[in-house]
Amino acid sequence: MKLVTGNSNRALAQAVASYLELPLTDCTVKRFADKEIYVEVHENVRGEDVFILQSTSFPANDNLMELLIITDALRRSSARRITAVLPYFGYARQDRKSASRTPISAKLVANLITEAGINRVITLDLHAAQIQGFFDIPADNLYSAPVMVRDIADHYDTSNVMIVSPDVGGVARARAIAQRIGADLAIVDKRRPRAGVSEVMNIIGDVSGQHCILIDDIVDSGGTLINAAEALLKAGALDVSAYITHGVLSNDAAKRVAASKLKELVITDSIEELEANSAPNIRRVTIAPLIGEAIARTASEQSVSSLLD
Repeated sequence: MKLVTGNSNRALAQAVASYLELPLTDCTVKRFADKEIYVEVHENVRGEDVFILQSTSFPANDNLMELLIITDALRRSSARRITAVLPYFGYARQDRKSASRTPISAKLVANLITEAGINRVITLDLHAAQIQGFFDIPADNLYSAPVMVRDIADHYDTSNVMIVSPDVGGVARARAIAQRIGADLAIVDKRRPRAGVSEVMNIIGDVSGQHCILIDDIVDSGGTLINAAEALLKAGALDVSAYITHGVLSNDAAKRVAASKLKELVITDSIEELEANSAPNIRRVTIAPLIGEAIARTASEQSVSSLLD
């Protein structure tokens, strides 16, 4: 088994390698003067089971191209099987036609990955579960819920916690965590007048006197969480925290979170931490053991279904 990484999230790749007690494969991924990507694998991978760990996060197009070119280099080096491990799958929010004459970019990216020569995909908390069906190869969608549940149990008295979904679309995700810790569920009813802007309309459920925890898969601008936190506090919540899988945190999102009424924002390291995305009330938990165990089980042809529970 070989573990290869591009430049998108080397810290996570190193943590996964440490979990697997396996060194990262010696591989050069650099840019020519005109920013074209150049890849050279410095180890023999002929007949090997190779895993490429690469989040297609910002800069999404560069990281996606790195993944495709690494794949081509491995395929032409006679790797036996190539698995793309995508802790964060970019373009996942474009999973349907949102208006006339718009693309379904998630399907296009799935096609590109498949045609490049990837044999299998392992990813984490897809924005929409049906994206698994966009791939014409096996695709395992892992869940960060077990990681979040353990962290919530370590930091909160679960007898006085209310799990909250920041929108109707995320109810299933929030309910799964609420059931695991034996907490009640509330829902924020919002509308989105335009992309990147959300407005809270109603709170479904009694949150008064509760420590509220918002659960979602992606935090981008932070507007949804900040507005939801303000609405929950007005409804009588004692405080509001949030657990999010993918911390995209574009532009000045971290500054907005720091200035908000959110007690704490907990995100995983599926996207590499940047200095600009740090704030006193932002904390990170690692998914390295989860990803590492999924890789180990895939390599040994064992079931990964228990990791989904």
